[in-house]
Amino acid sequence: MAVNVVLDKALDKEYEIKSLTEILAAPPSALAGLTAAHDKQLLDALKIKTIADLGNNKFFRLAATLADLAAKEG
Repeated sequence: MAVNVVLDKALDKEYEIKSLTEILAAPPSALAGLTAAHDKQLLDALKIKTIADLGNNKFFRLAATLADLAAKEG
């Protein structure tokens, strides 16, 4: 089954037409709202070079999981 996802609000213009593989290999600044300065900070602090690294980072994954759990807590 083909899946179509519109990412035009989530990515910088030049990455909107890229494949998922290319997007995951891109620097974090390919995400809308992040800049090359953020790339440097993420690299220096957490050794994050790509969007895939960012998404797989244990601290970001844990924070997202905790936030999801808190949203379900009533």
